[in-house]
Amino acid sequence: MNVYLARQPIFTKDKKIYAYELLFRGGMENFFPDIDGDSATSRVLSSTFFSSDFQQIAGEKHTFINFTQGLISRRIPLIFPRQVTTVEILENVAPDEQFMECCRELVREGYQIALDDFEYRQDLSELIGLADIIKVDLLSTPEDRIVQYVKRFSPLGCSFLAEKVETVEQFRWACEVGFTYFQGYFFSKPEVLSGTDIPSLKMNLLQVMSEAGKEGFSVDELDRLIERDVGISYKLLRYLNSPFFRRNTEIRSIRHAIMLLGEKGVKSFLSVIIMAELSQDKPDELLRSSVMRARLCEKLGHLSGMGGDPSLLFTLGLFSLIDAILDSPMEEVLKKLPLAKEIKIALLGGKTRLSEHLLLAKEYERGDWEAALARAAAMKLDLEKLPEIYIDALGFADALIETART
Repeated sequence: MNVYLARQPIFTKDKKIYAYELLFRGGMENFFPDIDGDSATSRVLSSTFFSSDFQQIAGEKHTFINFTQGLISRRIPLIFPRQVTTVEILENVAPDEQFMECCRELVREGYQIALDDFEYRQDLSELIGLADIIKVDLLSTPEDRIVQYVKRFSPLGCSFLAEKVETVEQFRWACEVGFTYFQGYFFSKPEVLSGTDIPSLKMNLLQVMSEAGKEGFSVDELDRLIERDVGISYKLLRYLNSPFFRRNTEIRSIRHAIMLLGEKGVKSFLSVIIMAELSQDKPDELLRSSVMRARLCEKLGHLSGMGGDPSLLFTLGLFSLIDAILDSPMEEVLKKLPLAKEIKIALLGGKTRLSEHLLLAKEYERGDWEAALARAAAMKLDLEKLPEIYIDALGFADALIETART
């Protein structure tokens, strides 16, 4: 069974990853239509949803998962490992006694409970007492009401999570009000300061990265570039020996590494290492999103049968958040880079043969399933391959980020 899911990061105040919310196509009900918690068997636990793919998606982080009232009443959350699972209770819950007893059991068993899209109602009083986290939608809840919620329920031991934090200003306001966790795409927006320019060192790195992606950049040049830099050499060998590749023998030389990865693979690796240098003062998730998009776009290009060099799509995805990484408008960054014209057009929102791949990658990331599947169908892609490609992109990004940041 192919499972369509995406993950959305949840941040702490210092923009570190606290957890990922898992977004499922069709919701969790589709996975457990006729199973109650007491009869959940090893067959269910060994399905695609609970396979190593799930571990690859969640990594070492906590996961937030939406469960309906019916699933909680059937004790389905107890199937999941309590050490890494936060049970999200939906806002439309009608807490009867059976449901409340199941929630009490979850708390006794050590599960963390979050109330999703919180709006206060009298019948939620006991649930609020059980909850560890209250999630509030910043876009749909008036500011004065948000402040009241934080003041009223924080003393009960609840932490607050701000949902749909889309701008840096919203993030700062939520911090001041008293929120502990933050969810949204504020981290991928540039903090543009008027009158500033991109530092020359960063521009040099950008130009090396874009030159390395060109067809004329040879293996011999790559070999010399890597071998004279101990740090890059170490990272390349460490990357190839990571669990992502599942190799039986270790890679012990740069030449061996280049042969195994191939010219395009090494170029991609170098691009990510340089991007990691550019984004040292940014959240890791920003670099991870860039690398994941790069891999996803490249794989979608293979799936679509797009002619030409698929590394163009890798470059497109990798540079898609460069404005946020450099805190500079995309137009200004692109003026200074020797990127292919069709990449620049796509990054600025124009239409080229590359554009649909980036748009599809973004829709899949957000869990916008209707838009993503409609676009994939229009591109005549094999829809059954999309979950596999997404999971590969997550694993690729996680392996590279771990290597690049150490």
